[in-house]
Amino acid sequence: MIEHVTLPSGVPARLARPASGEATAGLVIAPDIGGLRPLFDDLCQRLADENGWVVCAPEPFPGREQMKLDERMAAMTGLVDGTQVGALVEAADATGAERVGLVGFCMGGMYALKASGTGRFSRCVAFYGMIRVPEDWQSEGQGGPLDAVTTPGASPVLAIVGTNDPYTPAGDVDDLEATGAEVVRYEGAEHGFVHDPSRPAHRPDDAADAWRRAIAFLDGR
Repeated sequence: MIEHVTLPSGVPARLARPASGEATAGLVIAPDIGGLRPLFDDLCQRLADENGWVVCAPEPFPGREQMKLDERMAAMTGLVDGTQVGALVEAADATGAERVGLVGFCMGGMYALKASGTGRFSRCVAFYGMIRVPEDWQSEGQGGPLDAVTTPGASPVLAIVGTNDPYTPAGDVDDLEATGAEVVRYEGAEHGFVHDPSRPAHRPDDAADAWRRAIAFLDGR
């Protein structure tokens, strides 16, 4: 059963506990730019049940959940790393687990890279997260993901990318890999090919392989 919870900062979030009732670790999910919706409710519960994790996903646009996609894109310049990353850290605390991983998708993948610099997470997985902040999103409140990844004490990072994704150009991916991050490239895959089966870019076989790699990485295998 998905719980609707509020983090200390006032950010709404979803919390899922394993059906077995026994949790071995925690996981935070940083949603894509579309924010919390049934897709992420289902994902939280599935990952909780399959892996014995307590899973928490915070809303990236609290109080503005009804915004349409173009409004969300325009709002990116107003987001502040301290607030976004802070909500992910609060979500980690909400799991009640000592060892907490982090996965993020698209925009959330970018924030997963940024949150790696806090050292709060055991491991971070960025699914097609922007390695450099897109020009249209840049602002004083947006720091560089690569700066976070290279912070002393940063969490280990796995990046899942498609070679046909304009948000993760090859040069950026190479630069991320040069920091020591683990990178898995899927030939011909476009943006968003893993987490949302309703997207035209979805590739079931690659998605299954990417999830297998992500779960193994989060488990330290």
